[in-house]
Amino acid sequence: MSRAALLVLADGRFPAGGHAHSGGAEAAVKAGRIRDAVSLEAFCRGRLHTAGLVAAALAAAAAAGCDPVVLDEAADARTPVPALRLAARRLGRQMMRAARATWPSAELDALAAARPRGAHQPIV
Repeated sequence: MSRAALLVLADGRFPAGGHAHSGGAEAAVKAGRIRDAVSLEAFCRGRLHTAGLVAAALAAAAAAGCDPVVLDEAADARTPVPALRLAARRLGRQMMRAARATWPSAELDALAAARPRGAHQPIV
């Protein structure tokens, strides 16, 4: 199994917190945009085709060896809501801490040094 697959499987067990982030579902419920299973499905599909697609592209570029600092700046530009940027960085910082403890890596050390507030989760 690849390291990336292990990180995904371990996310809910490591202190990365990814399992606890809803991507804005609570706010959508509060605003009345999610009312039932049908509107929840529409919300999730919308997230998948927008934020999910961007996150997947950034993660693929990071895995392909693109400069993580440049990718992190691109993630900032593509995440216009400050609260979502903060959440992405918090999740990334927590995931990086778990990954560095599990698989010491010069690349992760360099990214942590370059982004002390945390890099976006897909970049990590």
